Amino acid sequence: MTAPIGGHAGRAQDASHAVQAKVNPAAERQFKDPVCGMEVSERTPHVSTHEGRQVYFCSAKCKAKFEAEPMKYSAGAAAPAAPAPAGTIYTCPMHPEIRSDRPGNCPKCGMALEPVIPELGEEENPELKDFSRRFWWTLPLTIIVTVLAMFGHRLGLVDATTQTWAELALSIPIVLWAGWPFFVRGARSVLNRSPNMWTLIGLGTGAAFLYSVAATVAPQVFPASFMSMGRIGVYYEAAAVIISLTLLGQVLELKARSRTSAAIKSLLGLAPKTARRIKPDGSEEDVPLTHVHVGDMLRVRPGEKVPVDGEVIEGSSAVDESMLTGEPMPVTKRAGDKVIGATMNASGALVMRSEKVGAQTVLAQIVQMVAAAQRSKAPMQRMADVVAGYFVMGVVGIAVATFFAWGLFGPEPSWVFGLINAVAVLIIACPCALGLATPMSIMVATGKSATQGVLFRDAAAIEKLREVDTLIVDKTGTLTEGKPAFDRAIAAPGFTEDEVLRLAASLDQGSEHPLAEAIVRAARERKLELEKAEEFESESGIGVRGKVGGKTLALGNTALMSEAGVAVDELKADAEALRSEGASVMHLALGGKLVGLLAVSDPVKASTPEALATLKAAGIRVIMATGDGITTARAVGERLGIDEVHGEVKPADKLVMVEKLQREGHVVGMAGDGINDAPALAKADVGVAMGTGTDVAMNSGQVTLVKGDLRGIATARLISVATVRNMKQNLLFALVYNALGIPIAAGVLYPLTGWLLSPLIAAAAMSLSSASVISNALRLR
Repeated sequence: MTAPIGGHAGRAQDASHAVQAKVNPAAERQFKDPVCGMEVSERTPHVSTHEGRQVYFCSAKCKAKFEAEPMKYSAGAAAPAAPAPAGTIYTCPMHPEIRSDRPGNCPKCGMALEPVIPELGEEENPELKDFSRRFWWTLPLTIIVTVLAMFGHRLGLVDATTQTWAELALSIPIVLWAGWPFFVRGARSVLNRSPNMWTLIGLGTGAAFLYSVAATVAPQVFPASFMSMGRIGVYYEAAAVIISLTLLGQVLELKARSRTSAAIKSLLGLAPKTARRIKPDGSEEDVPLTHVHVGDMLRVRPGEKVPVDGEVIEGSSAVDESMLTGEPMPVTKRAGDKVIGATMNASGALVMRSEKVGAQTVLAQIVQMVAAAQRSKAPMQRMADVVAGYFVMGVVGIAVATFFAWGLFGPEPSWVFGLINAVAVLIIACPCALGLATPMSIMVATGKSATQGVLFRDAAAIEKLREVDTLIVDKTGTLTEGKPAFDRAIAAPGFTEDEVLRLAASLDQGSEHPLAEAIVRAARERKLELEKAEEFESESGIGVRGKVGGKTLALGNTALMSEAGVAVDELKADAEALRSEGASVMHLALGGKLVGLLAVSDPVKASTPEALATLKAAGIRVIMATGDGITTARAVGERLGIDEVHGEVKPADKLVMVEKLQREGHVVGMAGDGINDAPALAKADVGVAMGTGTDVAMNSGQVTLVKGDLRGIATARLISVATVRNMKQNLLFALVYNALGIPIAAGVLYPLTGWLLSPLIAAAAMSLSSASVISNALRLR
C-alpha cells in the first residue's frame, strides 16, 4: 500500500489498510495446468517438479499424465500468467481511492483491480479471458433453454414434466458455473455493505432459479392457479438469459476498459530497449536501458533513439523531438546541449553523458502524469452506484415485506403465495432495463458518431462534452497541419521565384532534413526540372553546400551566410516579415551572392477558421497553448482570431493550465495531437485528440476526431446533447417501470381486483421493459 499524503495520516492509513485487508484474500497467484489448460491456484495440492521448477495441476489425474510424459506437456508448464513486478500498485477503474499492493477485486463494486501503470508486455486481461470462456461455453445452453421455454409445448417433443427437468439440467451449468462470479460479487457487496448491480443480479437470477428448482422438485406445494401448459411455471430461461446478457456486457466492457491503458503502453513503448555505453577504455557495449546509470557515456548513432536524458559531449546532429514536444522541426544539438530520452537522432553521431535515468526522465514523468490524470477522473457510474444501492435495499425490503405479509395475512397456502410474490418482486426488479438504459444509448451513439468521424472512448466523455465551456487547443497538428510545407520563395533582383526554388531543391535532393524534403516536394509539384547536386555537404544545424550545374550554392540560415561571406541585408526585412508569420527562413547564395529566400512553415488547416467560428458561436472560450515561440504563437493567434495565446508551453504547463481552469469552476476540454499533450488530454474534463496525431494522444483523449478536423467537436457536442437526453429518458422509463411493477408484483392490487403477478408475467414484463429501452435508444440513429 502507498502511504497517504496530507493531514490525518494515521486515520487515512488505518482506512487504507482496512481496504487492503478486504482485497488481499482473493489474491493468490494463478497458474495454468499444462495438461488441461485450466487455471489453478498456487494452493492446489497437486504439484510436481520439472527441470527445477514447480508445476501446478487441477487434479491428480492431470499430474499423473504430466509425470508420465513430461516432454509432451512441458511447453505449457509455465509459471503464473505475467506476474507483476514488485512494487506494483493496483486500483479499481471505478473507485480510484481503492489501492492495493496485489491483484484482487474491488470491495465496493466487485470489479477486478488493475495496475495503476500497466506493463508494456502485459498479457490479455485474465478476467476478460475467463468471462469470454464462460459466455461462449454456455451460450448454446442458454439458446436451447430459451427455445424450450418458448416453443417446447408447441413442438410436443416431450411431456411437460420431462421438459421441466431438461431445462433444469441445462440451466445448472449456466447458473452455477457461468454465473458464479456474479453471485460471489453479490455476496461480497452484502458483506461489504456496498449494494450494487451485482446484488440485484445475484438476487434476481438466484430467486428465479431457486423458485424454478422448487417448482420442478415439489410442484405439488404450489396452488393450481400457477399451473401453465401442464406444469407449474418455471423461469430457468429468465435466469439463463440474464446471466448470458450480463456476461456479454462484461466482455464488451472489459475490452473497452483495456484500452484505457493503451496511452501509457504507447508511452512506455517509445523508450529504446538498449543503450550503447562507452567504457573507460574506449570500447563500447550494448546494455539494457535499466543498466544505464547517471554519468555513463553513451553513443547515439544516426537513426537511433536517445536512450535517456543527458548532455551532448561530442558531435552535432538534428534531433527530432516531435514525439515529446509536438514540434515538427528537428532541433540542432551540439556539445553542451541537452537531449531528451526517446527522441530520434536524425543524422549525425552524438556522444552524450546521462544525467537522468529511470523515473527521473522526461518520458517517465509524462507517464506518471498521464496515469495520475486518468485515475483522478470520477466515473459517470458513481452516481448510478449510489442510486442502485438505495434501489437494491428498497427492493429487498419490499420482497421481504411481501413474503411475511402474505405468509401472515394472506389466504391459504399463505406462505406459498408469499414466496411466489416475493420472487415476482425480485424478478420484475431485476435491473435489466436499468442496466441497459445507459449502455444501449452509448452503443448506438458511438456507432452513429463513428460514421461522422468522431470516436468516443466512454460514456463519461459523451455525458461531459455538452458541458464544456473552455477549450484549450494545441497549435501544431491541431490548428495547423503539423507537417513542414513550402510557403514561398522571395527572389533577389535578377532572379525569379521559380529559379530560386529550382536551385534550392536541386541542392536539397541530397539532404534528408524535413525542411529540405518540403522544398524538393514543392519543386516537383511545380514540375520544375531539377539538376543533380555535386560535392554535397551538410553543415549540421546551419545548412548545406554543393554545386549544381557547375555553380557553387549555399542554402541555410544567417550563420551559414556569414561563414560564406554572403551579405543578407538586401532581403532582411522580408526575412523578418516571414519569421513574424511563424515561418522558418533559409537563404540561398549563388557564387557568394544572395539570390533569394525560401520560407517553410506549418500551414493552418483549411477547416480551422470555420471550426473556431463555430466553437465561439456556441459560447466556448478558446485558448491556444503551444510549445512554439511567443512570436510564432501570437502570429498564428492573430491570424485565427484567438485572443488568449500561450507560447513556449511545456507538457507540465498545459497540465497546470487545465487544473487552474478547473479550480476556477470551468468545464475544460483539451484538443491536441502530440505526446506533449497527453497529460493535459487525460486531465481535462474531456480530452479531444486529433486522429492525425500520435497514438499516445489518441489513447489519452476521451474523444478522437478521426479526420483531425476541429469541426468534429461541434458535431460531437450535438451527439452529446442528444445522447444524454436519450439516456435520461431510458433511466426515467426504467425507474417508472419498477415503481409501477414492484407494487403490482407485491400484490397491492389483490384486495381490490384479485390480481396477482406471477413470476412468468414478471419475467415477460421485465423483457418488455428491456425491449422498450433498446427501442428508444435506437432512435438515436
